[in-house]
Amino acid sequence: VDDHFAGLNRYPDREFTALREHLVTYLDGVNERAGDSVDLDPSMIWAANGSNEVLSHIVQAFGGPGRTVLGFTPSYSMHPLITTGTGAEWQHVERKDDFTLDAETVAAEVARANPDIVFLCTPNNPTGTSIGLDVIEAAYDNCSGIVIVDEAYAEFSRPAKSSAMTLLEGRPRLVVSRTMSKAFACAGLRLGYAIAAPELIDVLRLVRLPYHLSEITQVLACTALEHAEVLLGNVDRLIDSRNRMSAHLAEAGFTVHDSDSNFVLFGNIASPADLWQKLLDRGVIIRDIGIANHARVNAGTEEETEAFLSAIDEILAESPDVLLERPQTPTPSSAAPTKGTP
Repeated sequence: VDDHFAGLNRYPDREFTALREHLVTYLDGVNERAGDSVDLDPSMIWAANGSNEVLSHIVQAFGGPGRTVLGFTPSYSMHPLITTGTGAEWQHVERKDDFTLDAETVAAEVARANPDIVFLCTPNNPTGTSIGLDVIEAAYDNCSGIVIVDEAYAEFSRPAKSSAMTLLEGRPRLVVSRTMSKAFACAGLRLGYAIAAPELIDVLRLVRLPYHLSEITQVLACTALEHAEVLLGNVDRLIDSRNRMSAHLAEAGFTVHDSDSNFVLFGNIASPADLWQKLLDRGVIIRDIGIANHARVNAGTEEETEAFLSAIDEILAESPDVLLERPQTPTPSSAAPTKGTP
């Protein structure tokens, strides 16, 4: 990194050539470990200052006044803001009660709306739920516009989940967006990137600002990618924390949604605001994300996880009415038979 400071009087590489190559090397490793075969090339890579700017470039290029963008909510709050900021119209379809999406529903809604851009978020923010590749295919096959798959939390997915990168071949309107903010723990670096057909990537050059990626950003991102194994070392620990919290919350009577992210969305909460305050009083902070009877907790260190679970147990012991619906206690007729009972 020090070697590059002497050259800061020069403009950076506007094509971020070295960064593209580093990202391809990293993604090749991701796909190889997943058992997926994806033929990537640096010409298929775009990068910008965080995935928000990546998404903004795509919507600026293919959205705008007179065009529509479709999303499935609740989902990432920046999708509609980025959309309306370009003058495009935001349309949305509510997800099912368990926040999942199926191919049949997505196909019908996309065909009905015929949008210029479709947003699909997997793992979904703020619910943590993932969608199958068949859902992405259904969206793509039922519109003539761009399909964006936001995979910001992909590194936290369970092993059986393949990336939408596996669908890129033969689909020139498909874009996969990722970030170094989450699994790499490099949010301050502000580096997001996209993978798509070279022809689509080339269009994004029309809307970027000149030299939009600084030399420092490019060098630090390349350095982080060279040490990806170290920086991603916390991912398994966070997954363990997520899984532990999910199991504990479910056993305590909360509704827990399957998560492929670094957080857990849980429901059956009488008052999320009240639970938030009770946890805060015990030194624990969670997020009330505005979904009725739900809250979200991030995976953390072993100490943070233990503090959260202990606080939950203490709160339920003192105030069982925190739960919207309490787990039913087995009646004598439904209880397991005792020894000697026929």
